[in-house]
Amino acid sequence: MNSLSNELLVEAYLKAVELGLDSAFISLLWCELSSRKIYL
Repeated sequence: MNSLSNELLVEAYLKAVELGLDSAFISLLWCELSSRKIYL
């Protein structure tokens, strides 16, 4: 996921939550956000 910009990663996370996508996918996005020290 390193090729994703931080802004795009945040947008993807918020959209995944909004759409109620699979919790494992949302968790993966959240882990990537956390590893980049991005907190919502």
